[in-house]
Amino acid sequence: MTNNNPKVLLLGQIEHAHAAWSQIATIATILTPKATSRAAFIAECKSGALDGVSVAFRTFDSFAITGKIDSELCDALPETLKFMCHNGAGYDQVDIQACTAHDIRVSNTPTAVDDATADITIWLLIGALRNFPVAMSSLRAGDWRGRPLPRLGHDPQGKILGILGMGGIGRNLAAKARAFGMRIRYHNRNRLPAELEDGAEYPRTRHTISTPQFALMKVGIVIVNTARGAVMDEDALVKALDSGKVASVGLDVYEEEPKIHPGLTNNPNVLLVPHMGTWTVETQTKMEEWTIENVKLAVEQAKLKSIVPEQRDMA
Repeated sequence: MTNNNPKVLLLGQIEHAHAAWSQIATIATILTPKATSRAAFIAECKSGALDGVSVAFRTFDSFAITGKIDSELCDALPETLKFMCHNGAGYDQVDIQACTAHDIRVSNTPTAVDDATADITIWLLIGALRNFPVAMSSLRAGDWRGRPLPRLGHDPQGKILGILGMGGIGRNLAAKARAFGMRIRYHNRNRLPAELEDGAEYPRTRHTISTPQFALMKVGIVIVNTARGAVMDEDALVKALDSGKVASVGLDVYEEEPKIHPGLTNNPNVLLVPHMGTWTVETQTKMEEWTIENVKLAVEQAKLKSIVPEQRDMA
């Protein structure tokens, strides 16, 4: 007997939201690739083994099997695949232009990560502002606060927090920072409506932070990056640290993960976390549930809950 159920391709594993994923099994046939490498996956696609799939659920870890979702991969994927539901707010592993050219709509999990990412940003911000990295390193080395003593840190009250990107995470961060008595300035692709600004000032600055931007900053500034590693020119950041222009840094993301610039790892004034902004049970579950909602909508209604901004005209 022929199974006429829609087909869903699972790229990666469901780790937490098993109850939500079980609902997909009632409305679609779930296919899982046997391939363990990109070359083998492309060959599997071309063999016809995955023919008929219309929706894919993908995780960051599935990169080990498929590699980047680029033009080469899109060429190999079944022509029936029209929806790529990515489990994550960032989607650097997915070439949106290539997907658009192949009429594949892509979704992400934009607001599911807001709280966790804003939380770790606050942690990195306070740690860098209070100059904790130096003393933490000394303590682990058995030298209490170290000799000479680390320089005094600063309180957040009354300080200006500049936020680059005032989406869901940025607005969540702003609300939390206000509880510490900080003043907010931000840059976004477009200025927010007054009700979303909530008193935050809108400076018109460039997106990329590199040497020209550091030159405009006050001496002793604190830098935190939990967005994308490529937002920050790490070479320029290291030079700004060495010169004293930047006093301390808190980072969760890097330009060439998992590689980290040695000038950052060797600098005692840098607080480093290995991309763990969403590393909580609650947030990982929310992300999976959000992605599964996208899969369900794609299967049942041929639309997405959260299509990526670059494809809004395809919604």
